[in-house]
Amino acid sequence: MLSPEKCIGCRTCEVVCSFGKIRAFNPKISRVSVFSFDEAAVSVPMMCMQCEEPLCMKVCPTSAITRTGDGVVAVDRDECIGCKLCISACPLGNITYSSVEGGIAKCDLCGGEPKCAEFCPSGAIEFKEPSPNVIAKKKAIASKFKELFGEVNE
Repeated sequence: MLSPEKCIGCRTCEVVCSFGKIRAFNPKISRVSVFSFDEAAVSVPMMCMQCEEPLCMKVCPTSAITRTGDGVVAVDRDECIGCKLCISACPLGNITYSSVEGGIAKCDLCGGEPKCAEFCPSGAIEFKEPSPNVIAKKKAIASKFKELFGEVNE
């Protein structure tokens, strides 16, 4: 669960994520990104929102993106051909291509123990079962970010 109002912009989540995934402190390859809006003095952590109907999964020509038994939307590296259609399909831009890993980089919740949540000093990133209210809030936030990012890209 993300609480952008708690984010202090420290970027600890990016560093911890990249180290956990590739054993290097390289925020550019992190599965979580912190966007800073200097004018508003706001930082927002962004990562895969584990959508109910993931567009990345729908456009994948090899079915490399699937929902695992525990509900996580994950990428099977053996099936992924690196076409990057999923990157274009994600309405929030939370999938990237990692040249270091030679494939798609997307949050997989670290097998249920996400380090970004564990080490977030302000509690802006938490890992817990969402309530129906939280799911509705996530959808509203995702919709708002989609609008904002759409305006930026135009």
